[in-house]
Amino acid sequence: MRIHIATDHAGLELSHFLIEELRASGLEVFDHGPQEYDPLDDYPSFCITAALAVRADEDAGIEALGIVLGGSGNGEQIAANKVQGIRAALVWNLDTAKLARQHNDANVVAVGARQHSQAEVLELIKAFIAEPFSQDERHIRRIGKIATYEQTSEIL
Repeated sequence: MRIHIATDHAGLELSHFLIEELRASGLEVFDHGPQEYDPLDDYPSFCITAALAVRADEDAGIEALGIVLGGSGNGEQIAANKVQGIRAALVWNLDTAKLARQHNDANVVAVGARQHSQAEVLELIKAFIAEPFSQDERHIRRIGKIATYEQTSEIL
C-alpha cells in the first residue's frame, strides 16, 4: 500500500518519525513536504498535493491512503477535503480512527501533532490503515450522496 504524507511546520518532526516507522513496516511512503522547518509555511499546498496523489493512485487502481498533519489537524483536513474524491477525517482517538474507515471509507487521515505523543499518533495511524471499510449499504449510500453533491452540487 502507498501512503502519501504531508504536514505543516508543527508536524514536521512527527512526519519524519511516521515516515521512518511506516517504511519499516513495509509501506511505500511518499513525503509531500515540507522538507525543512519554516514557521511561516503554507500547509494547504503540501496537503492538497498529498490528497491529489492519493486520488491519482486510486484512479490508477493502486491502493493508497493519505496522512496530513498540523498543530490541530483541522486546517490540513479542510485543505485535503477540497480535492474531489477525498474523504479526509480528523481523528483523535482509536474509535474515530477506525470509524473513519469503517463508516466513511476515509482515504486521508488528519491528526493534530500538538495534541498527541508520537506513540499515540503512530497507534492512530496504524489503526486507520488497518481498518477496512465495512461495505455496509447505508454507508455506501451516504458516501454516494456526498460524491454526487461534490460532482453536481445536487443534494439528494
